[in-house]
Order: sequence, then structure tokens, then C-alpha cells
Amino acid sequence: MIAFDFSGKTVVVTGAASGIGAAQATAFTAAGARVIGVDLQPMTGLAVTIQADVSQPATAETIARDYAPDIVCNTAGILDSYQDVAATDLATWQHILNVDLTSQFLMIKALLPGMLKRGHGIFINMSSIAGLVGGGGGVAYTAAKHAVIGLTKQLDLDYAARGIRANALAPGAINTPMNAADFASDGKMAAWVAEETPAKRWAKPEEVARVSLFLASDAADYIHGTVIPIDGGWLEK
Repeated sequence: MIAFDFSGKTVVVTGAASGIGAAQATAFTAAGARVIGVDLQPMTGLAVTIQADVSQPATAETIARDYAPDIVCNTAGILDSYQDVAATDLATWQHILNVDLTSQFLMIKALLPGMLKRGHGIFINMSSIAGLVGGGGGVAYTAAKHAVIGLTKQLDLDYAARGIRANALAPGAINTPMNAADFASDGKMAAWVAEETPAKRWAKPEEVARVSLFLASDAADYIHGTVIPIDGGWLEK
């Protein structure tokens, strides 16, 4: 395995209390980074923890005031229970977009000026296979994750020449607490998802974290504005 060294780097990870965010925070910490974890839930084992709502502007503004991150993993997100348009009310629509999309915009908006002054910054934005095709979530989640990809591509286009690098990850079936419902009862849904995935299994959050380390490293310095599926071949079908 490639040994990544992020000594001297400061990394912000949102959604760091569990799932992919927790795996990213652990991986960057193990690689020597100072990790600032942000989540509504308590976090442990990190250099700095901020228990706050990422969908509120004050959260990102506080981080920008107190820290100078080199890398930002915009990972926080929630599902929408696979609700279609008819079942989705306006409040649900707005809540899903606020957490899954607007939170990323707010973090970027607040932290970008400092990165531009320093001439370097990396954003790794969490999309999903639901950002590339239908069926990975309900209408609000799918719309939000598609928009994350647009946000990422435009961000990189606008600022790549000034030292900013932005890319997105598009995970498929990852075994995290967010997907616990698929494993409930007899686990038939989880078994079906595994069978429908060409790799015939769910991935671990640590597998997404390892791709995150690569994208944040100098080895990926010429990778700009792209989306990397981590889906076991789901999109090949």
C-alpha cells in the first residue's frame, strides 16, 4: 500500500462522527495530518472536534476564522428515504439540499479565500452514484448529489489556475450507519444490493478513505474537476 504523509497539513472532515467521514478522519490522522472533525454528534480521537450543524453558515465561518486548512473533505450527508416527488414535501426537499449540498457550498465559500491567499487548497466533495444515475436515492438526495458534481466541476474550473484542486467521490454500496436500514430485519435488501453489484459485496468506509488520501496527495496533483465512482462496478451495468 502507498504510504501517504500529510505531516504539517490541516484537514477538515465534515460528518466525521461515523461512516465514511470517520474513516477519512482516522486515515488522515494516521497519515500525520491535524484533523478538524465537524459533526452534530460527538467525535473522539481527533486533534480538533467541532460539534455543530454544517448547514448553518456560522459553522464554516468559525472554522475559517480559527484555522487554515489545506484539505477539506465535504462528507456530511443524509438520505431521504428514497422518496419520490409525490412523497417529498418542501420542508424535506429543503432539508436534504441544505445538508447534502448547501453545507458544501458554505464550507467552500468560507475557506476558499484563505486558500487563495496561500496559493493552495484541496476540496474532496462527497457525491454518490446517485449523482450520476437515478435510483441511488429519492428525488431530493439524487438532485443534491447531482448538484454536488456541478459545484465541484465549476469550482475547479474557476480556481484551478490559482492553486485550487476540487474533485468529487461517488460511492455506491458502502456499509455505514447511514445504510443501516438495508441490513435491518432479515437483511434481504443488503443481500440484494450485494448481488446486484458486480463485485458482489458492500465496501467498507475505509476503502473510500484510501481514495480520499490519494486525491489529497501530490500523486493526484493533475486530477482536476473529476468524479471517481467507488461502486464495485455498479455503473457498468
